Amino acid sequence: MSKKYPFKYDPLARTGISGLQRTVLLFVVLPLLLLTALGIRFGLEQASQFQQQRLKDDLELIGRAISIPIGNALREGDQQAIEAALSSVFIIGEVYGASVFDVNGVRLSAAGTTESDLSRTTIPDLIVSTGQAQQGFSRVDGRNLFSHFMPLFDAGGNIQGLIQISRRASDFGRALDQLEIIAWLAWAVLAIGIICAVMLGHYGGVGRHVDHLLEHMRHVAEGHHAHRAALEGPTEVASLARGLNQMLDSIEQAQQQLDQHRLAETRLLAQLKDQEKMAAIGGMARGVAHELGAPLSVIDGRARRLQLNTDTSAPQTRELRAIRAQVARLTRTVRQLLDYSRPSAVQPRVTSLRQILDSATAAITPELDDAGRHLEVLPLASARLPNITVDPARLELALLNLLRNALQASQSCLRVTVSQQQDYLRIDIEDDGPGLPEATHAQLLEPFFTTKPPGEGTGLGLAIVDTIVEEHNGTLHLGSSDLGGCRATLLLPTNRERAA
Repeated sequence: MSKKYPFKYDPLARTGISGLQRTVLLFVVLPLLLLTALGIRFGLEQASQFQQQRLKDDLELIGRAISIPIGNALREGDQQAIEAALSSVFIIGEVYGASVFDVNGVRLSAAGTTESDLSRTTIPDLIVSTGQAQQGFSRVDGRNLFSHFMPLFDAGGNIQGLIQISRRASDFGRALDQLEIIAWLAWAVLAIGIICAVMLGHYGGVGRHVDHLLEHMRHVAEGHHAHRAALEGPTEVASLARGLNQMLDSIEQAQQQLDQHRLAETRLLAQLKDQEKMAAIGGMARGVAHELGAPLSVIDGRARRLQLNTDTSAPQTRELRAIRAQVARLTRTVRQLLDYSRPSAVQPRVTSLRQILDSATAAITPELDDAGRHLEVLPLASARLPNITVDPARLELALLNLLRNALQASQSCLRVTVSQQQDYLRIDIEDDGPGLPEATHAQLLEPFFTTKPPGEGTGLGLAIVDTIVEEHNGTLHLGSSDLGGCRATLLLPTNRERAA
Protein backbone atom coordinates (compact mmCIF):
# COMPACT_ATOMS: atom_id res chain seq x y z
CA MET A 1 0.00 0.00 0.00
CA SER A 2 1.38 3.35 -0.99
CA LYS A 3 1.81 5.98 1.71
CA LYS A 4 0.95 9.59 0.94
CA TYR A 5 2.77 12.53 2.49
CA PRO A 6 0.59 15.67 2.30
CA PHE A 7 2.17 19.08 2.33
CA LYS A 8 2.42 20.70 5.77
CA TYR A 9 0.37 23.80 6.49
CA ASP A 10 2.38 27.01 6.41
CA PRO A 11 0.63 29.91 8.22
CA LEU A 12 2.87 32.48 6.49
CA ALA A 13 1.69 31.23 3.14
CA ARG A 14 -1.66 32.89 3.81
CA THR A 15 0.07 36.26 3.44
CA GLY A 16 0.72 35.51 -0.21
CA ILE A 17 4.52 35.43 0.30
CA SER A 18 6.21 32.13 -0.43
CA GLY A 19 9.16 30.72 1.47
CA LEU A 20 11.56 31.58 -1.35
CA GLN A 21 10.28 35.15 -1.43
CA ARG A 22 10.71 35.47 2.34
CA THR A 23 14.25 34.13 1.99
CA VAL A 24 15.04 36.63 -0.78
CA LEU A 25 13.59 39.47 1.29
CA LEU A 26 15.51 38.41 4.40
CA PHE A 27 18.89 37.60 2.90
CA VAL A 28 18.99 39.85 -0.18
CA VAL A 29 16.62 42.80 0.03
CA LEU A 30 17.02 43.54 3.74
CA PRO A 31 20.87 43.62 3.64
CA LEU A 32 20.68 45.75 0.50
CA LEU A 33 18.33 48.22 2.20
CA LEU A 34 20.52 48.32 5.32
CA LEU A 35 23.58 49.02 3.20
CA THR A 36 21.80 51.83 1.35
CA ALA A 37 20.56 53.26 4.68
CA LEU A 38 24.09 53.23 6.07
CA GLY A 39 25.29 54.86 2.87
CA ILE A 40 22.67 57.60 3.18
CA ARG A 41 23.56 58.05 6.86
CA PHE A 42 27.25 58.39 6.03
CA GLY A 43 26.43 60.76 3.17
CA LEU A 44 24.30 62.95 5.45
CA GLU A 45 27.10 63.14 7.96
CA GLN A 46 29.53 64.17 5.25
CA ALA A 47 26.98 66.69 3.95
CA SER A 48 26.54 68.06 7.48
CA GLN A 49 30.26 68.51 7.89
CA PHE A 50 30.51 70.09 4.48
CA GLN A 51 27.60 72.44 5.24
CA GLN A 52 29.02 73.48 8.56
CA GLN A 53 32.41 74.06 7.03
CA ARG A 54 30.85 76.10 4.24
CA LEU A 55 28.93 78.30 6.69
CA LYS A 56 32.06 78.78 8.75
CA ASP A 57 34.01 79.69 5.66
CA ASP A 58 31.29 82.21 4.78
CA LEU A 59 31.71 83.90 8.16
CA GLU A 60 35.44 83.89 7.74
CA LEU A 61 35.13 85.53 4.31
CA ILE A 62 32.77 88.17 5.73
CA GLY A 63 35.21 88.83 8.57
CA ARG A 64 38.09 89.19 6.18
CA ALA A 65 36.03 91.53 4.02
CA ILE A 66 35.33 94.00 6.83
CA SER A 67 38.60 93.58 8.75
CA ILE A 68 40.50 96.09 6.59
CA PRO A 69 37.99 98.98 6.73
CA ILE A 70 37.37 98.34 10.45
CA GLY A 71 41.12 98.19 11.16
CA ASN A 72 41.62 101.53 9.40
CA ALA A 73 38.68 103.07 11.19
CA LEU A 74 39.94 101.74 14.50
CA ARG A 75 43.38 103.31 13.99
CA GLU A 76 41.78 106.62 13.10
CA GLY A 77 39.24 106.36 15.91
CA ASP A 78 36.37 106.77 13.46
CA GLN A 79 33.42 105.18 15.33
CA GLN A 80 30.95 105.87 12.57
CA ALA A 81 33.12 104.09 10.00
CA ILE A 82 33.36 101.12 12.33
CA GLU A 83 29.58 100.98 12.77
CA ALA A 84 29.05 101.41 9.02
CA ALA A 85 31.41 98.52 8.31
CA LEU A 86 29.66 96.38 10.92
CA SER A 87 26.24 97.19 9.48
CA SER A 88 27.36 96.24 6.00
CA VAL A 89 27.58 92.55 6.96
CA PHE A 90 23.78 92.33 7.31
CA ILE A 91 23.34 92.94 3.59
CA ILE A 92 24.23 89.29 3.04
CA GLY A 93 21.23 88.24 5.11
CA GLU A 94 22.88 85.33 6.89
CA VAL A 95 24.73 87.26 9.68
CA TYR A 96 22.97 87.58 13.02
CA GLY A 97 25.42 89.94 14.70
CA ALA A 98 28.82 91.68 14.36
CA SER A 99 31.02 93.49 16.92
CA VAL A 100 34.52 94.86 17.52
CA PHE A 101 36.55 94.24 20.69
CA ASP A 102 39.91 95.51 21.92
CA VAL A 103 42.71 93.12 22.84
CA ASN A 104 41.34 92.81 26.36
CA GLY A 105 37.90 91.71 25.20
CA VAL A 106 36.06 94.97 25.85
CA ARG A 107 33.45 95.66 23.19
CA LEU A 108 34.06 98.85 21.25
CA SER A 109 31.15 98.68 18.75
CA ALA A 110 28.38 96.23 17.88
CA ALA A 111 25.58 95.62 15.38
CA GLY A 112 22.93 92.98 15.96
CA THR A 113 23.16 90.38 18.72
CA THR A 114 26.70 89.58 19.92
CA GLU A 115 28.71 89.03 23.06
CA SER A 116 28.79 92.09 25.29
CA ASP A 117 32.10 91.30 26.97
CA LEU A 118 34.92 88.86 26.25
CA SER A 119 37.24 89.92 29.02
CA ARG A 120 36.28 86.96 31.17
CA THR A 121 36.84 84.44 28.32
CA THR A 122 40.02 82.95 26.93
CA ILE A 123 39.30 84.02 23.37
CA PRO A 124 41.19 87.37 23.47
CA ASP A 125 44.23 85.71 25.01
CA LEU A 126 44.19 82.89 22.41
CA ILE A 127 43.95 85.36 19.54
CA VAL A 128 46.72 87.55 20.93
CA SER A 129 48.98 84.60 21.66
CA THR A 130 48.42 82.69 18.43
CA GLY A 131 47.46 85.46 16.03
CA GLN A 132 44.86 83.09 14.49
CA ALA A 133 41.09 83.21 14.21
CA GLN A 134 38.95 81.34 16.76
CA GLN A 135 35.45 79.83 16.56
CA GLY A 136 32.91 78.74 19.10
CA PHE A 137 29.26 78.36 20.12
CA SER A 138 27.70 80.52 22.79
CA ARG A 139 24.29 81.49 24.13
CA VAL A 140 23.30 85.16 23.95
CA ASP A 141 19.90 86.51 24.97
CA GLY A 142 18.46 83.00 24.98
CA ARG A 143 19.70 82.16 21.51
CA ASN A 144 22.37 79.73 20.45
CA LEU A 145 24.95 81.47 18.30
CA PHE A 146 28.01 80.45 16.37
CA SER A 147 30.75 83.12 16.34
CA HIS A 148 33.87 83.60 14.29
CA PHE A 149 36.61 85.76 15.92
CA MET A 150 39.31 87.34 13.74
CA PRO A 151 42.29 89.48 14.88
CA LEU A 152 42.69 93.10 13.71
CA PHE A 153 46.22 94.09 12.85
CA ASP A 154 47.68 97.59 12.77
CA ALA A 155 50.16 98.87 10.21
CA GLY A 156 53.01 97.30 12.16
CA GLY A 157 51.41 93.89 12.18
CA ASN A 158 50.44 94.02 15.85
CA ILE A 159 47.03 92.93 17.07
CA GLN A 160 44.97 95.93 18.00
CA GLY A 161 41.63 94.21 18.52
CA LEU A 162 39.34 91.49 17.20
CA ILE A 163 36.12 91.14 15.17
CA GLN A 164 33.22 88.84 16.07
CA ILE A 165 30.81 87.70 13.31
CA SER A 166 27.87 85.63 14.62
CA ARG A 167 24.98 83.68 13.15
CA ARG A 168 22.34 81.48 14.70
CA ALA A 169 23.37 77.87 15.34
CA SER A 170 20.07 76.69 13.83
CA ASP A 171 21.30 77.93 10.44
CA PHE A 172 23.70 75.00 10.40
CA GLY A 173 20.94 72.39 10.85
CA ARG A 174 18.07 73.94 8.87
CA ALA A 175 19.47 73.19 5.41
CA LEU A 176 20.70 69.81 6.61
CA ASP A 177 17.28 68.87 7.99
CA GLN A 178 15.67 69.53 4.64
CA LEU A 179 18.36 67.51 2.89
CA GLU A 180 17.89 64.66 5.39
CA ILE A 181 14.13 64.57 4.81
CA ILE A 182 14.65 64.45 1.04
CA ALA A 183 17.32 61.77 1.41
CA TRP A 184 15.17 59.47 3.59
CA LEU A 185 12.13 59.99 1.38
CA ALA A 186 14.26 59.01 -1.61
CA TRP A 187 15.50 55.97 0.34
CA ALA A 188 11.93 54.94 1.15
CA VAL A 189 10.91 55.24 -2.50
CA LEU A 190 14.05 53.31 -3.49
CA ALA A 191 13.29 50.62 -0.90
CA ILE A 192 9.74 50.19 -2.18
CA GLY A 193 11.04 50.07 -5.75
CA ILE A 194 13.69 47.49 -4.83
CA ILE A 195 11.16 45.30 -3.00
CA CYS A 196 8.68 45.46 -5.88
CA ALA A 197 11.36 44.81 -8.48
CA VAL A 198 12.82 41.88 -6.54
CA MET A 199 9.41 40.34 -5.81
CA LEU A 200 8.19 40.73 -9.39
CA GLY A 201 11.52 39.62 -10.84
CA HIS A 202 11.68 36.63 -8.51
CA TYR A 203 8.14 35.56 -9.37
CA GLY A 204 8.64 36.06 -13.10
CA GLY A 205 12.05 34.38 -13.24
CA VAL A 206 11.87 31.73 -10.51
CA GLY A 207 8.77 31.89 -8.31
CA ARG A 208 6.11 30.95 -10.84
CA HIS A 209 8.18 28.02 -12.10
CA VAL A 210 8.69 26.81 -8.54
CA ASP A 211 4.95 27.19 -7.93
CA HIS A 212 4.27 25.07 -11.02
CA LEU A 213 6.71 22.46 -9.74
CA LEU A 214 5.04 22.45 -6.31
CA GLU A 215 1.64 22.12 -7.99
CA HIS A 216 2.96 19.14 -9.93
CA MET A 217 4.27 17.58 -6.70
CA ARG A 218 0.86 18.11 -5.12
CA HIS A 219 -0.78 16.23 -8.00
CA VAL A 220 1.72 13.40 -7.56
CA ALA A 221 1.07 13.33 -3.80
CA GLU A 222 -2.64 13.00 -4.55
CA GLY A 223 -1.94 9.85 -6.58
CA HIS A 224 -1.70 11.18 -10.15
CA HIS A 225 1.56 9.38 -10.90
CA ALA A 226 1.19 9.83 -14.66
CA HIS A 227 1.48 13.61 -14.24
CA ARG A 228 4.78 15.10 -15.44
CA ALA A 229 6.30 18.50 -14.71
CA ALA A 230 7.04 20.93 -17.54
CA LEU A 231 10.77 21.52 -18.16
CA GLU A 232 10.62 25.29 -17.94
CA GLY A 233 12.22 28.12 -15.99
CA PRO A 234 15.86 28.52 -14.92
CA THR A 235 18.30 25.70 -15.45
CA GLU A 236 18.21 24.65 -11.80
CA VAL A 237 14.40 24.52 -11.65
CA ALA A 238 14.24 22.66 -14.97
CA SER A 239 16.85 20.21 -13.63
CA LEU A 240 14.70 19.61 -10.55
CA ALA A 241 11.66 19.00 -12.77
CA ARG A 242 13.68 16.67 -15.00
CA GLY A 243 14.97 14.74 -11.98
CA LEU A 244 11.46 14.44 -10.56
CA ASN A 245 10.11 13.21 -13.90
CA GLN A 246 12.92 10.67 -14.15
CA MET A 247 12.18 9.49 -10.62
CA LEU A 248 8.49 9.10 -11.49
CA ASP A 249 9.42 7.26 -14.69
CA SER A 250 11.62 4.91 -12.67
CA ILE A 251 8.84 4.34 -10.16
CA GLU A 252 6.33 3.72 -12.96
CA GLN A 253 8.74 1.35 -14.70
CA ALA A 254 9.36 -0.51 -11.45
CA GLN A 255 5.61 -0.70 -10.86
CA GLN A 256 5.08 -2.04 -14.38
CA GLN A 257 7.77 -4.64 -13.86
CA LEU A 258 6.18 -5.61 -10.57
CA ASP A 259 2.79 -5.88 -12.25
CA GLN A 260 4.32 -7.98 -15.02
CA HIS A 261 5.95 -10.26 -12.44
CA ARG A 262 2.65 -10.60 -10.63
CA LEU A 263 0.85 -11.32 -13.91
CA ALA A 264 3.49 -13.86 -14.87
CA GLU A 265 3.19 -15.46 -11.44
CA THR A 266 -0.59 -15.57 -11.81
CA ARG A 267 -0.24 -17.17 -15.23
CA LEU A 268 2.23 -19.71 -13.91
CA LEU A 269 -0.13 -20.60 -11.09
CA ALA A 270 -2.99 -20.91 -13.58
CA GLN A 271 -0.83 -23.08 -15.84
CA LEU A 272 0.17 -25.20 -12.87
CA LYS A 273 -3.46 -25.69 -11.94
CA ASP A 274 -4.31 -26.52 -15.56
CA GLN A 275 -1.47 -28.99 -15.70
CA GLU A 276 -2.58 -30.58 -12.47
CA LYS A 277 -6.14 -30.73 -13.81
CA MET A 278 -4.98 -32.12 -17.13
CA ALA A 279 -2.84 -34.68 -15.34
CA ALA A 280 -5.88 -35.80 -13.38
CA ILE A 281 -7.99 -35.82 -16.55
CA GLY A 282 -5.26 -37.69 -18.38
CA GLY A 283 -5.13 -40.35 -15.73
CA MET A 284 -8.89 -40.69 -15.81
CA ALA A 285 -8.97 -40.66 -19.63
CA ARG A 286 -6.34 -43.36 -19.88
CA GLY A 287 -8.29 -45.47 -17.44
CA VAL A 288 -11.53 -44.89 -19.33
CA ALA A 289 -9.85 -45.61 -22.66
CA HIS A 290 -8.35 -48.81 -21.28
CA GLU A 291 -11.69 -49.97 -19.87
CA LEU A 292 -13.71 -48.96 -22.97
CA GLY A 293 -11.23 -49.76 -25.72
CA ALA A 294 -11.42 -53.53 -25.53
CA PRO A 295 -15.24 -53.79 -25.13
CA LEU A 296 -15.76 -51.33 -28.01
CA SER A 297 -13.46 -53.38 -30.22
CA VAL A 298 -15.37 -56.55 -29.34
CA ILE A 299 -18.74 -54.88 -29.99
CA ASP A 300 -17.58 -53.49 -33.34
CA GLY A 301 -16.08 -56.82 -34.39
CA ARG A 302 -19.15 -58.85 -33.57
CA ALA A 303 -21.45 -56.31 -35.17
CA ARG A 304 -19.30 -56.38 -38.31
CA ARG A 305 -19.50 -60.23 -38.45
CA LEU A 306 -23.25 -60.16 -37.96
CA GLN A 307 -23.48 -57.52 -40.70
CA LEU A 308 -21.54 -59.73 -43.09
CA ASN A 309 -23.79 -62.71 -42.35
CA THR A 310 -27.02 -60.77 -42.70
CA ASP A 311 -28.89 -59.91 -45.85
CA THR A 312 -28.19 -56.29 -46.79
CA SER A 313 -31.89 -55.66 -47.27
CA ALA A 314 -32.87 -57.00 -43.88
CA PRO A 315 -33.87 -54.54 -41.13
CA GLN A 316 -31.16 -56.01 -38.89
CA THR A 317 -28.50 -54.67 -41.27
CA ARG A 318 -29.59 -51.08 -40.66
CA GLU A 319 -29.55 -51.68 -36.92
CA LEU A 320 -26.09 -53.19 -37.08
CA ARG A 321 -24.84 -50.23 -39.17
CA ALA A 322 -26.24 -47.86 -36.54
CA ILE A 323 -24.54 -49.85 -33.78
CA ARG A 324 -21.19 -49.68 -35.58
CA ALA A 325 -21.62 -45.93 -36.17
CA GLN A 326 -22.15 -45.36 -32.47
CA VAL A 327 -19.20 -47.58 -31.62
CA ALA A 328 -17.05 -45.55 -34.05
CA ARG A 329 -18.25 -42.38 -32.39
CA LEU A 330 -17.32 -43.68 -28.95
CA THR A 331 -13.97 -44.80 -30.30
CA ARG A 332 -13.23 -41.32 -31.67
CA THR A 333 -14.19 -39.79 -28.32
CA VAL A 334 -11.82 -42.12 -26.50
CA ARG A 335 -9.08 -41.34 -29.03
CA GLN A 336 -9.58 -37.57 -28.54
CA LEU A 337 -9.32 -38.00 -24.79
CA LEU A 338 -6.08 -39.88 -25.25
CA ASP A 339 -4.73 -37.39 -27.79
CA TYR A 340 -5.33 -34.43 -25.46
CA SER A 341 -4.36 -35.94 -22.12
CA ARG A 342 -1.33 -38.09 -22.83
CA PRO A 343 2.05 -36.37 -23.11
CA SER A 344 3.43 -36.46 -26.60
CA ALA A 345 7.09 -35.88 -27.42
CA VAL A 346 7.19 -33.84 -30.62
CA GLN A 347 9.57 -35.32 -33.21
CA PRO A 348 9.94 -32.61 -35.89
CA ARG A 349 11.55 -33.30 -39.24
CA VAL A 350 11.47 -31.78 -42.69
CA THR A 351 8.27 -33.10 -44.17
CA SER A 352 6.31 -32.70 -47.39
CA LEU A 353 3.19 -30.69 -46.69
CA ARG A 354 1.57 -32.35 -49.71
CA GLN A 355 1.89 -35.76 -48.06
CA ILE A 356 0.42 -34.53 -44.76
CA LEU A 357 -2.46 -32.80 -46.51
CA ASP A 358 -3.19 -35.82 -48.73
CA SER A 359 -3.11 -38.15 -45.75
CA ALA A 360 -5.54 -35.97 -43.77
CA THR A 361 -7.98 -35.59 -46.69
CA ALA A 362 -7.82 -39.32 -47.38
CA ALA A 363 -8.68 -40.06 -43.76
CA ILE A 364 -11.68 -37.72 -43.82
CA THR A 365 -12.94 -38.80 -47.29
CA PRO A 366 -15.19 -41.68 -46.05
CA GLU A 367 -16.92 -39.33 -43.65
CA LEU A 368 -17.32 -36.75 -46.43
CA ASP A 369 -18.89 -39.37 -48.69
CA ASP A 370 -21.28 -40.55 -45.97
CA ALA A 371 -22.36 -36.95 -45.26
CA GLY A 372 -22.53 -35.97 -48.93
CA ARG A 373 -20.10 -33.06 -48.62
CA HIS A 374 -17.64 -31.78 -51.23
CA LEU A 375 -14.02 -30.89 -50.31
CA GLU A 376 -12.03 -28.42 -52.43
CA VAL A 377 -8.26 -28.18 -51.92
CA LEU A 378 -6.35 -25.15 -53.19
CA PRO A 379 -3.74 -25.08 -54.66
CA LEU A 380 -4.33 -27.96 -57.09
CA ALA A 381 -2.25 -31.08 -57.14
CA SER A 382 0.15 -29.58 -59.70
CA ALA A 383 1.06 -26.70 -57.42
CA ARG A 384 4.32 -26.86 -55.51
CA LEU A 385 3.97 -26.69 -51.73
CA PRO A 386 6.88 -25.89 -49.39
CA ASN A 387 8.42 -28.41 -47.05
CA ILE A 388 8.04 -27.66 -43.36
CA THR A 389 9.77 -28.90 -40.21
CA VAL A 390 7.00 -30.47 -38.16
CA ASP A 391 5.92 -33.69 -36.50
CA PRO A 392 3.88 -35.23 -39.36
CA ALA A 393 1.62 -37.31 -37.14
CA ARG A 394 0.77 -34.40 -34.82
CA LEU A 395 0.14 -31.96 -37.69
CA GLU A 396 -2.02 -34.52 -39.51
CA LEU A 397 -4.03 -34.96 -36.30
CA ALA A 398 -4.55 -31.18 -36.10
CA LEU A 399 -5.68 -30.97 -39.75
CA LEU A 400 -7.97 -33.96 -39.28
CA ASN A 401 -9.66 -32.35 -36.25
CA LEU A 402 -10.19 -29.09 -38.15
CA LEU A 403 -11.57 -30.96 -41.18
CA ARG A 404 -13.90 -32.95 -38.98
CA ASN A 405 -15.18 -29.78 -37.23
CA ALA A 406 -15.73 -28.14 -40.63
CA LEU A 407 -17.52 -31.28 -41.87
CA GLN A 408 -19.86 -31.31 -38.89
CA ALA A 409 -20.69 -27.60 -39.35
CA SER A 410 -20.93 -27.54 -43.18
CA GLN A 411 -24.04 -27.74 -45.28
CA SER A 412 -22.60 -28.72 -48.67
CA CYS A 413 -18.89 -27.97 -49.09
CA LEU A 414 -15.53 -27.45 -47.43
CA ARG A 415 -12.43 -25.65 -48.70
CA VAL A 416 -8.75 -25.97 -47.86
CA THR A 417 -6.41 -23.17 -49.03
CA VAL A 418 -2.62 -23.18 -48.67
CA SER A 419 -0.61 -19.96 -49.17
CA GLN A 420 2.77 -18.46 -48.34
CA GLN A 421 3.09 -15.41 -46.04
CA GLN A 422 6.72 -14.35 -45.69
CA ASP A 423 8.30 -16.86 -43.27
CA TYR A 424 4.99 -18.60 -42.47
CA LEU A 425 2.83 -21.15 -44.19
CA ARG A 426 -0.88 -20.40 -44.00
CA ILE A 427 -3.51 -23.14 -44.10
CA ASP A 428 -7.18 -22.02 -44.18
CA ILE A 429 -9.97 -24.57 -43.62
CA GLU A 430 -13.43 -23.11 -44.34
CA ASP A 431 -17.01 -24.32 -44.40
CA ASP A 432 -20.38 -22.99 -45.50
CA GLY A 433 -22.09 -23.63 -42.16
CA PRO A 434 -23.80 -21.19 -39.80
CA GLY A 435 -20.52 -19.52 -38.79
CA LEU A 436 -18.84 -18.92 -35.46
CA PRO A 437 -20.95 -19.50 -32.34
CA GLU A 438 -21.57 -16.84 -29.72
CA ALA A 439 -18.34 -17.33 -27.77
CA THR A 440 -14.94 -15.69 -27.43
CA HIS A 441 -11.82 -17.00 -29.14
CA ALA A 442 -10.38 -18.08 -25.79
CA GLN A 443 -13.56 -19.95 -24.84
CA LEU A 444 -13.60 -21.86 -28.15
CA LEU A 445 -10.07 -23.11 -27.43
CA GLU A 446 -10.79 -24.20 -23.88
CA PRO A 447 -10.90 -27.98 -23.34
CA PHE A 448 -14.38 -29.48 -22.97
CA PHE A 449 -16.06 -26.27 -24.15
CA THR A 450 -18.57 -27.06 -26.91
CA THR A 451 -21.54 -25.36 -28.48
CA LYS A 452 -22.94 -28.63 -29.78
CA PRO A 453 -25.92 -30.36 -28.18
CA PRO A 454 -25.15 -32.84 -25.37
CA GLY A 455 -23.79 -36.11 -26.69
CA GLU A 456 -22.57 -34.65 -30.00
CA GLY A 457 -19.16 -33.33 -29.06
CA THR A 458 -16.44 -33.53 -26.41
CA GLY A 459 -15.09 -29.96 -26.81
CA LEU A 460 -11.57 -31.28 -27.30
CA GLY A 461 -11.08 -30.86 -31.08
CA LEU A 462 -9.94 -27.21 -31.12
CA ALA A 463 -8.08 -27.63 -27.83
CA ILE A 464 -6.04 -30.44 -29.38
CA VAL A 465 -5.37 -28.32 -32.49
CA ASP A 466 -4.28 -25.34 -30.38
CA THR A 467 -1.91 -27.52 -28.36
CA ILE A 468 -0.32 -29.00 -31.50
CA VAL A 469 0.08 -25.56 -33.11
CA GLU A 470 1.81 -24.22 -30.00
CA GLU A 471 4.16 -27.21 -30.08
CA HIS A 472 5.23 -26.08 -33.56
CA ASN A 473 5.59 -22.34 -32.63
CA GLY A 474 2.58 -21.47 -34.77
CA THR A 475 -0.75 -19.76 -34.16
CA LEU A 476 -4.42 -20.66 -34.62
CA HIS A 477 -7.02 -18.03 -35.58
CA LEU A 478 -10.78 -18.43 -35.93
CA GLY A 479 -12.80 -16.08 -38.13
CA SER A 480 -15.60 -15.83 -40.65
CA SER A 481 -15.36 -17.30 -44.13
CA ASP A 482 -16.65 -15.82 -47.37
CA LEU A 483 -18.46 -19.14 -47.80
CA GLY A 484 -20.72 -18.04 -44.97
CA GLY A 485 -19.33 -20.31 -42.26
CA CYS A 486 -16.21 -20.44 -40.14
CA ARG A 487 -12.55 -20.13 -41.16
CA ALA A 488 -9.80 -21.81 -39.12
CA THR A 489 -6.35 -20.45 -40.00
CA LEU A 490 -3.05 -22.17 -39.16
CA LEU A 491 0.19 -20.17 -39.37
CA LEU A 492 3.30 -22.39 -39.24
CA PRO A 493 6.99 -21.47 -39.68
CA THR A 494 8.31 -22.71 -43.03
CA ASN A 495 11.48 -24.34 -44.27
CA ARG A 496 12.00 -22.34 -47.47
CA GLU A 497 15.05 -24.25 -48.64
CA ARG A 498 13.02 -27.13 -50.12
CA ALA A 499 9.77 -27.56 -51.99
CA ALA A 500 7.53 -30.56 -52.48
